[in-house]
Amino acid sequence: MVDAQAINKSYGSHKVLKDVSLTVKPGEVACIIGPSGSGKSTFLRCINHLEKIDAGRIFVDGQIIGYREAHGKLYELRESEADIQRRDIGMVFQRFNLFPHMTALDNVIAGLIHVQKVDKKKAEVEGLALLERVGLGNKSTHFPSQLSGGQQQRVAIARALAMKPKLMLFDEPTSALDPELVGDVLQVMKDLAATGMTMIVVTHEMGFAREVADSVFFMDEGVVVESGTPDQVLGNPQEARTREFLSKVL
Repeated sequence: MVDAQAINKSYGSHKVLKDVSLTVKPGEVACIIGPSGSGKSTFLRCINHLEKIDAGRIFVDGQIIGYREAHGKLYELRESEADIQRRDIGMVFQRFNLFPHMTALDNVIAGLIHVQKVDKKKAEVEGLALLERVGLGNKSTHFPSQLSGGQQQRVAIARALAMKPKLMLFDEPTSALDPELVGDVLQVMKDLAATGMTMIVVTHEMGFAREVADSVFFMDEGVVVESGTPDQVLGNPQEARTREFLSKVL
């Protein structure tokens, strides 16, 4: 489902990603862990072309992302063309990015109505079903300011799912939440993984990675230092840098 090949990304003279490669099969959950500033979130944003890469190629479901290739050269897609690709890639951010003037239901169905041109009544039925799925069926008329951080994040997940994506990206979805709210969001993500959704999750939640991930990638200073199954990377890391990081977070 995802094939990232030697991805490089710099901001000025600062090289954020250095030949990052990663593959994720359909239905798999991949967790990316590592210290702050290691390039995890930047890499995730490259997957749906929110950040432009300097070198390498990213394929999602066999389609090169953000570019078309002709005669061995890459040509960047127009923003409207990139937006069409992004419809297949749901993304959930650290900060929930909900529209504050819209109810939970209206946030969930905005993309259905305005992007996919679904009839409003049909969209509302789908939106209510998604809010039920994330445990918020009774909050459909609430505005973001009336919801806890964990509830807002679950609305954001429902909004991403409304577009029926092939792939879900989660960028530290629990890092902005109070500790007692984290569990509800992680449970929704576990339930989603159990349905066979392909997911890439940047996370500091090692318990989630151990329980749910098929593969774990440890990044540091823009490089994938170590990768493997949760048992391999979290339980028996081979690299000294991985062991040092895990000794501080486990």
